[in-house]
Parts: sequence; C-alpha cells; structure tokens
Amino acid sequence: MTTNGSNGSPDLRASRRAKARYDAPKLDRLPPHSPEAEQGVLGCIFLSPNDCLAECASRFKDETVFYDLRHQTIYQTLIELAEADIGIDIIMVQQHLKERQMLEQVGGVVYLASLPDMVPSAANLLYYVEIVLEKDMLRRMIHTCTDIVGRVYEHEGEAEQLVDEFEREALTIRSNTTSTIMDAPKLVRNAIDSIEKMHARGGVISGMETGFLDLDKLTDGMHGGEMIVVSGFTSTGKTSLAMNIAEHVAVDLRKPVGVFSLEMSADQLGQRMLCSRARVNLRNIREGYMAERDFPKLTGSAGKINMGTLWVCDDTEQTVGQLRAKARRMRQQFNIELWIVDYLQLLTHPSARRGDTQEQEMDAIGKALKFMAREFNAPVIVISQLNDEGKLSRCRAIGHHADVLLKLRFEEKADRSEPIWPMVLGIEKQRNGPTGDVRLTFIRDFTRFESAAKVSDEDYKS
Repeated sequence: MTTNGSNGSPDLRASRRAKARYDAPKLDRLPPHSPEAEQGVLGCIFLSPNDCLAECASRFKDETVFYDLRHQTIYQTLIELAEADIGIDIIMVQQHLKERQMLEQVGGVVYLASLPDMVPSAANLLYYVEIVLEKDMLRRMIHTCTDIVGRVYEHEGEAEQLVDEFEREALTIRSNTTSTIMDAPKLVRNAIDSIEKMHARGGVISGMETGFLDLDKLTDGMHGGEMIVVSGFTSTGKTSLAMNIAEHVAVDLRKPVGVFSLEMSADQLGQRMLCSRARVNLRNIREGYMAERDFPKLTGSAGKINMGTLWVCDDTEQTVGQLRAKARRMRQQFNIELWIVDYLQLLTHPSARRGDTQEQEMDAIGKALKFMAREFNAPVIVISQLNDEGKLSRCRAIGHHADVLLKLRFEEKADRSEPIWPMVLGIEKQRNGPTGDVRLTFIRDFTRFESAAKVSDEDYKS
C-alpha cells in the first residue's frame, strides 16, 4: 500500500532521486583538454620559433589556454624570451627556467628535450592550435555555466538582470582577445602610435563620417565606445538627423548600422528614408499626389538603399536590458558598427519596479547604453527629448554619461512656415574635442538635413 502526501509516494520519491542522480552533471571528471595537442604546439614552436610563436601569440589570449600548468609555464617563458629578443632553443629555455627555479616544475630538461620530438614538423601547428583553443573554450563554458548556476540559486534581485549578465558572459566565451590592462610603457607606445597616425592622416578624420562635413571637422567623426546624445525639443528633426546619419553610414559607407526605433515603426522609417534620399515629398505621396518625375527618383534611391547594410528593430515597450540583449545578437549576426536608439525616454529599466525615481531610472539607462558602446566598441547615437526649460527631459544625468552631447535648435531667423529651415546643431559637450555650433539646413518636405552651404533654392526646386 502506497502512502500519499505532499511529496508523493515513496516509490515516486525514489524514482525522482534516481532521475536526479542520472541527470546531474558529473563534475568530478577532468575538464576537457588535450595533452597531445598542447605538446604539439610547444614542439612546433621549438622547431620553428619565429613563425610558430608569432602565430600562437596572435591566436592565444595568454598562457591559460593551456590546461597543463607545465605547458603554461613553458609557453610564458617562450613569450618572454621572444619579447627580450633572445633566440629560442632548448638550452635558452632551460637556462631561463633554471634561473627562476622553475625547471623541475616543468619536468626538467628531459621533458623539454622531448617536446620537439612530439611532432614530425611544424607544418601541423594550426591543427594543434585549433584543438587547444576548442578545449579552452569548453573549459570556459563549464566555468561560466557553473558560476551562473550558483548565482541563480543565490540571486534575489531582478531575473532579467541575471539573464543579461549570463548572455553577456556566454558571448565572451568565444573571445580570445588580449587583456585590456596596460602598463605605462604600452600606454605610451599606443599614444605615440596614435599621434603618428593622426599626423600621417594630414587632417583626414579618424572616426566614422556622419555625412556632415562641419560636424565631422569638430568631432573628428564618430568613434568606437562613444555615446552620442542628440537632443532637442519636439518636432525639431532629431529622428531625421539620426536617420540621415544612419543612411550615410549604411548606404554610402557600406558599414552595418543597427536602429532601435521605439516610437516609429520600421515601415514608417523605411518610407521616410526612401523619400528623403530620393528628395520626394512623402506627404504628397500619402495624399495620393505624386509627379511622374518622382518615380525614377524613388526607383534609383531604392536600388541604392537595397545595397546598404541597415537593420531596424521596432519593438516597443522594451527595457534597456532587452535592447542590449538584442544588440548582442545583431552584433554577432551582422557585425553592427553604428547603433541608433530612438528615443531614450521610451526605454525602461527594472529599477523602476523597485520604486526608484525617474531620474535614477534614466541614470541607470544612460549607464547601460554607455556600457553597450564600450562593449561593442562602436558609437551609439541616443536621441533624447528636451523639456520646456531646454534641459534633458527627466535625465540630467545622461549628460554626464555622454561623450558627445548635441542639441538641435532653430536659428532665430528661421521661419517655420517656409519649406527650408535654418538649423543649429550645438556641440554642448565633447570629451575629446571642442564645443561649438554647426549650421545645418532642414528640408521639411524631404525630412532631410544638409550642410548649410550645400542647399540652395535651386537645389530644392530641382
């Protein structure tokens, strides 16, 4: 006779325990590794130090890609000898280790001398390297998953935040880049290299072009890791300006652009971009009036935009964590080099559910978008509303996180009843450059910005 209870019958509980034992990961096993492949890599380096060590240094993050601690020590020694411009052979490696009292730890001279004999030649180096990298990736996967399981059991905050952390860490498993920690000599070398490159460019901007020459001259273009805030009152053309930049980068420069449109649908953005580039009045089209001369303009512009590299996500009511998660997938799939977020005040953050003020919520969103720019090493253009006092609406802290803060406004002489509006794009803040004003012209019927000197009445009439 079975006993019923909240936990079920004894037989059922025993079945569950047996299944749990069957499903539980076996963590008492050695992590994935290949001693033979690690020995093969080191053996190839001893046979052909110059070529093989250079290849390994470009593929391996550091010595930790090796599982065997002996191999880690030997590889690090080889790197140190190469950096000191000392010839690499068994004797030099032996002496280097002996001076540091580490020779016996790696197996002594006998083990070192055996490594070159492990491989017939250095021709198979890349094959061994791939095996070592694959095993290293599997070990890091185990570490990441084990760590996240522990955090899941202990986590008491927002589940979405934990999912965001896991997704970010899971994607870094593929990364084999070197550490970002730099000592003073490397900082100086990088600075000198950058200065020499600036001098060699002879005035050519180092960043990504926006399509507006005067703006690019003042900012040196858009750079990876920068958060660029484009602010303005309602109906001053903030979205149009951002999309004009996106169009230039995606169509003219052929660089992948990702757009998060929380206000307008992808179809609306597509219509505006097509008519803007073709210089056709979208309002007339919506009202059913389109001249015959507009058809070839639209067709020609459609062909150019089709060749561009632009992706639009128009999901509304999303948190900044969800946005960053989608951005990571887009980055992996399309290698996005510029991001547009339209617009800031429509994003939410889990902190809002904890009772934080709007100012605190926007501060958290600003930090998250800045981290996104740093994580992808790509510029992120964020559109933000201004309140009636001309300040960033509900998010004064966003100005602190921004690398470049732009404010779009009408010139005093602007007559908004006219089809062409003189505009000013003020650079209110720039971490690495000057502030100042850039003169632009907004062609209302085409929802298109041009450099002020570029547009004339004749251009408009044509």
